[in-house]
Amino acid sequence: MPDIIVRYKNKRTLEALQDFAKYFDYEISLPDSPKKKEKQISLNGVTLIPADSSVDTTELVEIFTGKNINSSELRNEAWQRKK
Repeated sequence: MPDIIVRYKNKRTLEALQDFAKYFDYEISLPDSPKKKEKQISLNGVTLIPADSSVDTTELVEIFTGKNINSSELRNEAWQRKK
């Protein structure tokens, strides 16, 4: 379906366009909110993208609760490269 963009200055214009949409079979979609450009960082050739706060991590609570896991111990033991 072809798309067009209509720019208007008055709120009444939008209301009129919405009324016309009922009779002329077209769809009005409001623009998405402006998205911030994600700041990407390159570290040793690996691109790092900031985390998304909309990710639900509640399922991970069951896995890590009561395990007495320390982040520094985890880095020292599990993340070391084997030679």
